[in-house]
Amino acid sequence: MLTSSYDPRIMEGLEQKREYAKKKVKALKGFYDHVKIFILINGFLYLAKSGLLRPFMPNGVQLESYYFGWVDLHTFIWGGILVIHGIFVFHTKLPFLRKWEARQIRKHMNEDREEVRKYK
Repeated sequence: MLTSSYDPRIMEGLEQKREYAKKKVKALKGFYDHVKIFILINGFLYLAKSGLLRPFMPNGVQLESYYFGWVDLHTFIWGGILVIHGIFVFHTKLPFLRKWEARQIRKHMNEDREEVRKYK
């Protein structure tokens, strides 16, 4: 006889929620790491382009600003990629899709609740 506190479907649901949460956290961490790397690398490139790094470089290394004409395009393209990454991570949804999703979740939760009540 199964006790009312143990239902395999509930346990499977908890495992699925845990796996979903782990995936979500991993995606968020990946996005924030991407943002950090974007800021560090592009910050360094803009410092080099502005000439502020010239005193720290060894003799013979030329850091003329015209060598860095590509930095703006590089930052623009990488910024676009970063925006696309953010869209995939944060799932920008239309309001009517969120309402539909909430209705479906309530519907399935009610069905599960009724199914559990049958076995009590």
